[in-house]
Formats: sequence, C-alpha cells, structure tokens
Amino acid sequence: MLRGDRKQGTGTTDQHLLDGRGPTDWVHTDPWRVLRIQSEFVEGFGALAEIPRAVTVFGSARTPVDHPEYQAARAIGDALSRAGFAVITGGGPGVMEAANRGAHEAGGFSIGLGIELPMEQGLNEWVDLGINFRYFFARKTMFVKYSQAFICLPGGFGTLDELFEALTLVQTHKITRFPIILFGTRYWSGLVDWLHDSLLGSGKISPGDLSLVQVTDSVEQVVDIVVRAAEGRGEDVIGTEDQW
Repeated sequence: MLRGDRKQGTGTTDQHLLDGRGPTDWVHTDPWRVLRIQSEFVEGFGALAEIPRAVTVFGSARTPVDHPEYQAARAIGDALSRAGFAVITGGGPGVMEAANRGAHEAGGFSIGLGIELPMEQGLNEWVDLGINFRYFFARKTMFVKYSQAFICLPGGFGTLDELFEALTLVQTHKITRFPIILFGTRYWSGLVDWLHDSLLGSGKISPGDLSLVQVTDSVEQVVDIVVRAAEGRGEDVIGTEDQW
C-alpha cells in the first residue's frame, strides 16, 4: 500500500485493467499483469488454506459505531466465534469493523480481505489476518471459496454485488449450496418483495430460488441457521445456544 506522494498515477489497478481506452501499450503490459493477478490468487490461497471454517459478513462501510447495525454486526461476530467459526469481512470500517471486532473480542479468528480503492481505507484494527487485494475478482474468489455462509447486513452497492453473485453461484450450482442470510427485515423487505413480485411474478426465477435467501432480525437465528447447515454437512459444531 502506498500513500500520499508515493502513490503513482491515478485510478485503481482494476480500472487500469478494464479500461480499454488509450494507447496500445496495453498489448505489452496486460500479459505481465496476468502474473500479478496470479500472485494475488497464490497469496490468498496460501494465507487462507488452513483457517478454521468461516462465515463472511457483508455490510456498509458507512455505518457509524453508535448505530444499532454496528452493534448487531458486533454481536454476530461474537456469536459466530463462540460457535466455532472464523469471521471474514472486507476488512474496512462500519459493519465490517463491527463483525471483526466481535470476533476478535470473543477470542475468535478475525479475517479481513481488503481491496484497493480510490479513497484510502485500510484494514480495521480488529483484523487478525489481513490481505489487501488489487482485483475485485480475486478477492471475491476468496470470499466464496473459504466461507460456509454469507450474512448480509444493510449495505450499498458493494453488499448487493456480493449478495447477488453468491445467489447466482448457488442457483447455478457453481458452488455447494450454503446459507445466504439477510439481517434486518425492515431494510431488506423491499428487495425481497421485488424478488417475489417482479422476478418470480414474471417468471424470471423459479419458486425455489426464493428459498436461497433467509431474512431475520435475530442474532440467535443467524447462528442457528449457520450451525444447522454445518451439521447437515456432517461437521462437528462447537458451542451451545447458551453461549449465543
């Protein structure tokens, strides 16, 4: 990570890769860029290969510390850790920080997968293992490969992006089905209604596709869903409901 005067050029690495405008020097630079992409996958696989089973928590980076959603994410991170799961987030502030904080304070494994952005963000202080990525697609692969469930708290475009990518991968059987949980019924109800009325109503998805998403306001239910899914895969589960 380079800051201040040491930052070279403008834009992000993803932007330079995907922007097809400008001179034809991309013919010479893109083949070498493949090695950088490869290195991100190698580094990610190497760092995460032996982590405990894990759950990814998504949500807004703009959520303030005194907001109820921050406290909910912190409680979720705590509860997941006590149930024997590592907690993975995007490593940033807001909801991500809260989930990492809850996991860290509970003595669990707190993981942050950061991303290069135009605005400097950095990994939050509650991350035990942090990896910074240049490319979104490399980072997304790590979220999917090393998570056994996705929990989405209220968030913006980034949260929606991760949510719908996970839904698509599960729907198309590209990954083994695992829980996708929306936390906050009031926030997500409009989206759920739209999925039912517009997508299902017009035949764009099948009735069973709606069952891929579960919505709740209960931290206990979140952990229960994750634990039951793990038990369904024949895994031993650490923790009890009394701890949650």
